[in-house]
Amino acid sequence: MDNVATEPSPGTPLFSDGLEARTRAAEVVLGGARVAYWSYEPLRVTPETRTILVIHGFRGDHHGLLRVADQLPEMRLIMPDLPGFGRSAAFPGAEHSVESYVRFVSDFMAALGLGPDTVLLGHSFGSIVASHFVAAHPETVSELILVNPIAAPALEGPKGFMTKLAVLYYEAAARLPRRLGHGLLRSQLIVRVMSETMAKTKDKQLRRFVHAQHSAYFSVFADRESLLEAFKASVGGNVADVARSLTLPVLLIAGEKDEIATLPDQHTLLALLPDAHLDVIPGVGHLIHYETPEPAAGFIRRFLKDHSA
Repeated sequence: MDNVATEPSPGTPLFSDGLEARTRAAEVVLGGARVAYWSYEPLRVTPETRTILVIHGFRGDHHGLLRVADQLPEMRLIMPDLPGFGRSAAFPGAEHSVESYVRFVSDFMAALGLGPDTVLLGHSFGSIVASHFVAAHPETVSELILVNPIAAPALEGPKGFMTKLAVLYYEAAARLPRRLGHGLLRSQLIVRVMSETMAKTKDKQLRRFVHAQHSAYFSVFADRESLLEAFKASVGGNVADVARSLTLPVLLIAGEKDEIATLPDQHTLLALLPDAHLDVIPGVGHLIHYETPEPAAGFIRRFLKDHSA
């Protein structure tokens, strides 16, 4: 696997001193492929302590949700790198589709012995995987939390044209000679433009952190082919497709300025869900996990207290 990144120092001001002590790294082999995952143990077990399985977004890995984990010191969070991303190998001989990632979540939970009291959390593309998993495996988890959920088809509406251009970008990178293709996908200029577009914070230190995170981890993937498949999965599905099947309590956490998962789409999704609540964080876009982890953690804590298993 190319360009494996090292762990960031949790001693920086954007992380608490206690995060490192909570961190446990491990691996599990599923279907012949190595999966890396991290557990963040509670500093102190309380009646509110829950186990939360976290599914990250497209081209991310477990690093993206670290600030959220840091804000939930009473919880146990388990965060795998999805197959094909970060330190996890690609699916051997299987397409990187939503269905494959749903099977991965099922196999991962079984391997770790995670029972129906587990809370499932998905961010962005992870919201698609998590919601489709729950629809296919009802009563396997107790609550579902979706952060910046992909609530509507990406290939339709105002975002459709830009999404189709992005598809062409990934297809071109997959077809070019290896060196050129990898250079296109790992272009720091393209990554920076993406990062500048999505970051909404005016805090200079936080913006530098966001850009550094994208620079370090956005290009850590197994190969071009699996990346193209995963991208097509990320734009080919959405939460609304299975919303009416999600009968468990669902929390939606949306960004007021999210241009990928827009606020009107979140309200439309909310109306489709049988038992759901929507919390909106002002002034933030698609990077709630980086820019506003404190209010996100507060909404998660309140939601789980209101729906304690």
